[in-house]
Amino acid sequence: MRKKNVVLENVPVTAYAAEGKALARVDGKVVFIEGGVVPGDVVDVKLSKNKKDWAEGKAINIRSLSPERVDPFCAHFGLCGGCKWQMLPYELQLQYKQQQVTDHLQRIGHLALPDMPPILGAEKTRRYRNKLEFTFSNKAYLTNEEIREAGEEWPRRNALGFHIPRLFDKVLDIQTCYLQEEPANLIKNTVRDWAETHQLSFYDIRQQQGWLRNLVLRICTTGEVMVNLVIHYEDKEAREALLSHLLATVPAITTLLYTINPKKNDSIFDLEPKVFYGKGYVEEKLEDFTFKIGPKSFFQTNTYQGEALYKVARSFAGLTGRETVYDLYCGTGSIGIFVSRQAGKVVGIELIPEAIEDARENAAMNNVKNAAFFAGDVIDICDDAFFAGHGAPDVIITDPPRAGMHEKLTSKLLEVAAPRIVYVSCNPATQARDLALLNEKYSIEKVQAVDMFPHTHHIENVVLLQRRY
Repeated sequence: MRKKNVVLENVPVTAYAAEGKALARVDGKVVFIEGGVVPGDVVDVKLSKNKKDWAEGKAINIRSLSPERVDPFCAHFGLCGGCKWQMLPYELQLQYKQQQVTDHLQRIGHLALPDMPPILGAEKTRRYRNKLEFTFSNKAYLTNEEIREAGEEWPRRNALGFHIPRLFDKVLDIQTCYLQEEPANLIKNTVRDWAETHQLSFYDIRQQQGWLRNLVLRICTTGEVMVNLVIHYEDKEAREALLSHLLATVPAITTLLYTINPKKNDSIFDLEPKVFYGKGYVEEKLEDFTFKIGPKSFFQTNTYQGEALYKVARSFAGLTGRETVYDLYCGTGSIGIFVSRQAGKVVGIELIPEAIEDARENAAMNNVKNAAFFAGDVIDICDDAFFAGHGAPDVIITDPPRAGMHEKLTSKLLEVAAPRIVYVSCNPATQARDLALLNEKYSIEKVQAVDMFPHTHHIENVVLLQRRY
């Protein structure tokens, strides 16, 4: 089995592992499988990695289908990099996600866990994202079948859609996406059709040339719609014609911006979006809190489940109205503001200065007077003088990125020794690693998984830590 170019035949798929990979065992060896398979499938697997105790590969043939399978609802399923679990009933998606949280905390963290309630599933399993980013490319991804059918007449070259996984220069042209409410598809298809009709150039990432680069859509539960067209260089005549046509075709757009990006990467955080129409931002709501979201603001991508997540965090915090709450990695202040009415004081800390400006503006918009927000690294800011000035934390809420917390921060939390820590995570694996370090002084009192992204393997998890006395 350790030879190269091994194909394992008739492999029964038994479960899911981390990152959405399927799991099988062959002669006692664990095999991780990619390729959209479901527990209960029997498949042939071509191995890409073949170690002594484990192997990794891709399903190249499905011998028999699992009875658990359902028909995918999207025509782009299997090519697009998103929504990879469409073939799995939603109830089973939730079961596998719950199991992954348990496995991570127990196998990586070796942690003692309380009884865990069921994962909080989403009521909306389609059209739940408030933000999507589409990419323009002059190298549309074509299937072998499309190429054969085209014959001598080469099919379309341009695409507006999503990058094909592992092919950085190929983009799948998306006609209908089920991730976002309308008018998302109308906006996307209107821009593409106008660009094709008027022979506007789509970006070539290899040659670093072409005009149209990205299209970023934000559609809020309030009904407000923000569009940001990212172009490579200024062409006023073409830009005004395209944006004017888009506004006339889709009057639901409340804010229309454009950003000129002459760089080699797609990041716009060091660029300045310019307003073509509207107020330059949209407003979103969580409960009765209003949040201003600009073209560069971070906000929970699923508003509906974001509210559910924050309710869990607020409940775990156990606030009585007197506590000083520290909100680490506070972003634009959404969690801190969400818990502010139950807290005595909120102190938010975030590395990105622009996010802190948004947090202060959001606090003022919601008449939150008991919150203060500070820009900088938590390790640098939280010294003895800072605590003396703002008060020692009774509750710490931390919501780090996927990489988890820096080891220096976990050491700082152990040193500060707040009575309670609420750890919100988008990656239970790194959360388990951090919890194992915090286990020196804290015990896990509550765990609640929340499904923010139906039809994907991604999971959010909230853990309440109580200091041992």
